[in-house]
Amino acid sequence: MKPLWGIDLGGTKIEGVILKSKEDPQVLTRLRVPTEQEHGYQHIINQIGVLIDLMKKESGLQPDAVGMGTPGALDPLSQTMKNSNTTCINNMPFKRDLEASLKLSFELANDANCFAVAEAKMGIVQEVMPNARMVFGVIMGSGVGGGLVIDGKVWNGRQGIGGEWGHSFLDESGGKCYCGHVGCVETIFSGPALERYYHSIAGQKLKLKEIMERYKVNSDPHASATIERLLHFFGKGIANLVNILDPDVIVLGGGVGNIDLLYTEGIERIKQFVFNPRLDTLVLKPKLGDSAGVFGAAFLMAD
Repeated sequence: MKPLWGIDLGGTKIEGVILKSKEDPQVLTRLRVPTEQEHGYQHIINQIGVLIDLMKKESGLQPDAVGMGTPGALDPLSQTMKNSNTTCINNMPFKRDLEASLKLSFELANDANCFAVAEAKMGIVQEVMPNARMVFGVIMGSGVGGGLVIDGKVWNGRQGIGGEWGHSFLDESGGKCYCGHVGCVETIFSGPALERYYHSIAGQKLKLKEIMERYKVNSDPHASATIERLLHFFGKGIANLVNILDPDVIVLGGGVGNIDLLYTEGIERIKQFVFNPRLDTLVLKPKLGDSAGVFGAAFLMAD
């Protein structure tokens, strides 16, 4: 049984974990260091090296290879990073430079893919449907993203954008997205998009949590309109996923994914738009919370 090493590269911290094995994924070591991305590209690589050295020292183990979850994705053809909000790694041969600098083999995947594989292999999917073949992990937070796992393996796709559901078209009313297109899923029901919509109709700014509180007590028609809009487009957006992929399970992560209403009324809205007389796809809350990214990174090394 080989230990699994994983690293989750975040904008403010880099977290590392060693799991005992894919058969027995108990945590042997878990540590973090600051990213300090303001010091630049090479400094991030150096910090990853610092973290791995700390993990070696604490565990007494040596890695053969390391899985890593990254913001953005490694382009399969150019082998450079793209779409990362840690902007200094964009357009850089990050995997090649990591391997050359740290003398280790790395397997990289987008952080949403790591979320999906963690929930599939260690999280809620193992509890509810352990024989699931296709799992789609949805991230609905400050942005909207997704990751696809087929037979326990991340599907990165030809261009490294497998699962990038947040930048598929949903409705023009969302307006322009930072990616340059109009009406992306992210412009409709990311947390900031919902808050912007409320502000546009109510004339005041509220956090999503406050909007939900007003919705629950039915004290604000603008809050009701905002949540109704969320439910409507959530139903359409998830139904698009089901119609195209027909996954066994969809797991909802991110802050918006914590809204309980999505697992009741939200599921009813999916049923309205899915191309089937019923909805057999399970829509589940995640189990692993903030741990999903680093656990999923470790499971990139499970084969």
